[in-house]
Amino acid sequence: MIESPGILYSIGAFLLIIGPLVFVHEMGHYLVARWFNTKVEKFSIGFGREIAGWTDKNDTRWKIGWLPLGGYVQFAGDLNAASQPDPNSNALPDAEKAELFQYKPVGQRFLIILAGPMINFLFAIILFIGIFAAYGQAQNPAIVTALEEGSPADVAGFEIGDRITSVQGREIDRFEDLARYVSLRPGEEMTFGIERNDEPFTIAATTADVTVEDRFGNEARIGRIGVYGSAIEIQQLSLLELPGAAIDQTVSSLEMITVGLWQIIRGQRSIQELGGPLKIGQISGQTASLGIYAFLIFMAMISINLGFINLLPIPMLDGGHLVFYAAEAVRRRPIKPEAQEWAFRMGLAVLLGFMLMVTVIDLGSFGVWERLSGLIG
Repeated sequence: MIESPGILYSIGAFLLIIGPLVFVHEMGHYLVARWFNTKVEKFSIGFGREIAGWTDKNDTRWKIGWLPLGGYVQFAGDLNAASQPDPNSNALPDAEKAELFQYKPVGQRFLIILAGPMINFLFAIILFIGIFAAYGQAQNPAIVTALEEGSPADVAGFEIGDRITSVQGREIDRFEDLARYVSLRPGEEMTFGIERNDEPFTIAATTADVTVEDRFGNEARIGRIGVYGSAIEIQQLSLLELPGAAIDQTVSSLEMITVGLWQIIRGQRSIQELGGPLKIGQISGQTASLGIYAFLIFMAMISINLGFINLLPIPMLDGGHLVFYAAEAVRRRPIKPEAQEWAFRMGLAVLLGFMLMVTVIDLGSFGVWERLSGLIG
């Protein structure tokens, strides 16, 4: 087991990840807003008191807040960063109103908000393109070269030399695709498409529920069937292959997030498997210590997570705003300000409660509560 990096190293690595990703996210909002000639009042990386900043020629205040756990773009005519409109803006001249976010057509407002999460997905795709261009990608075929004795695959009738062509109806081209799909689904029965001696057939097997530990001692619950492929073969991709591979990797990563969250909601996974800023900070330091490849992969995954979380239909998040705009488009009139205000308050309560919960979980994973109970005892 490798000892985790120190706290200062982890904080530095965390800032190197979260700072650029927040900037990219907010830049998505900013660029589309400017495209639609929407006046931006503030562009902030971090929350709280400003520690540095400047004002550009468009009267946009670019600033850095002391709490680096997010950011926001505040449009002119809004009361706050949650885009709650200022009722006093009704008295402004029409020429000034035309530049305010709240007076833009609902379709433009929808695209401005959607741009934040979408650019996080695009940024992940760009990162994967760079990673695959520099390091190549594993291209091992999904052919069984070894079987673990007594494993689900062994019991189900897999044989050495079998080519696994599909799992649950999904086509499998690479052994990595098979491993990713199976590992995400511990204790689930699956149907595998097999090709043996040029003859296709199917085998059903239930994945083993296994807890594994990485080199830093972090535990994860995964599914396994007990098949092994050939030694990893890294191949360079052509320029035409790179975008497709990067998009596939991003979609697969997004699926991993959604499936994991759904499993937690259904009770198939423990809520203890969630991680908050403290855990992300710890893993940031660990991946940075493993080299640039691991660090960039982790950065891409956090970018995808950031885009996904912001699309959740919770007021205060981008997804909550998108729900309001979609409802406005259907109803042909905005949601009442009072209803939006209450929704934002409830959304804030949900977010604060969630942050508190994952912080408690993070501290527990660091052994804080166990050490405290020992001191008290």
